[in-house]
Amino acid sequence: MNYPQPFLQKYKGKDTRHDCPSCKAKLSFTQYLDGNTHKPIHDIVGKCNRESKCGYHYTPKQFFIDNPDIQKSTQYASNSKNVDICSTPSPLERAGVRSGGEVPFSYVQKSASYKSNFVRFLFEHFSDKQIQNAVENYALGATKNKEVIFWQIDITGKVRTGKIMQYNPETGKRIKHESGAIDWVHNKLKKAGTLPEDFNLQQCFFGEHLLTIYPDKSVAIVESEKSAIIANCIMPELIWLAAGNINGLPIEKCQVLKNREVILYPDLGAFERWSLKATEIQKQCNCKITISTLLENEASDTDRENGLDIADYIIAELKSKKSIPEIQSCFSPTLQFMIAQSNSLEILISGLQLEEV
Repeated sequence: MNYPQPFLQKYKGKDTRHDCPSCKAKLSFTQYLDGNTHKPIHDIVGKCNRESKCGYHYTPKQFFIDNPDIQKSTQYASNSKNVDICSTPSPLERAGVRSGGEVPFSYVQKSASYKSNFVRFLFEHFSDKQIQNAVENYALGATKNKEVIFWQIDITGKVRTGKIMQYNPETGKRIKHESGAIDWVHNKLKKAGTLPEDFNLQQCFFGEHLLTIYPDKSVAIVESEKSAIIANCIMPELIWLAAGNINGLPIEKCQVLKNREVILYPDLGAFERWSLKATEIQKQCNCKITISTLLENEASDTDRENGLDIADYIIAELKSKKSIPEIQSCFSPTLQFMIAQSNSLEILISGLQLEEV
């Protein structure tokens, strides 16, 4: 059954504006309303009006991709405040089955390239060897328009999809287009008739395939793919995974973390949400989780307003140095902790300002 398209709520006074779930700015957030009921789809589905400082935009389309168990109907809107989109189990999760559509691996091979604007940005800050390791480990691809493709390859080697994004090669910031800042390989292939219309997307962590390649490494999870790549360049001793967004830690997805030592690095504004999620993941996925307080401890009010992440801190530190004879020696004492050459979780807890769950 088809329903009218969701739409951004029109301004009709303060009651129609809310606190942003990302940057926490007061009355800066516009929610998407269900086209049929004219009620909010969910309290975090919407757009922050502080585009240059925050840029948070969680669309209904992405919400339903991330939460396939929540149906597009009149039912979800009335209960939107009560839905925990991070922990609501899907039918597949309840049945203990992990399945979904698959993109042919040949597309990963064909797209393999250093010619994206994102990789061009990396060359301004990291060595050729660091970038080569990151590009090859994460199978980064590029489009003809120099967009980067962040492939989602699961722990079995199955390609779930690819996230396509354009970056400014000078600033490293995302560039938005008419439909937003993100496109998807599976959507393009569906439009081309290569994949079926009923393609069943089940997302996984960006970098998840590395869990099989490096079975003895500890795992670090950040929100964005960009952060995972940049952190990998300076600290390859860990497997850096990207959740994809603030709500990217559902239990079914986290089952691959079983028996691993895991460190969470929430963006500013996400610490409380990820702390709660960490407890649930550790309990249900049988893994050891700690959560970094580095950003919470070091952030200024301006940093919090801008919703910075670990990659922003690393790049800012690099930019503050006129020459970089050795990556490790140029960092401040705080960031030197992060780059410590050790696989010991005990040392990591001290150096990375971690809290045990």
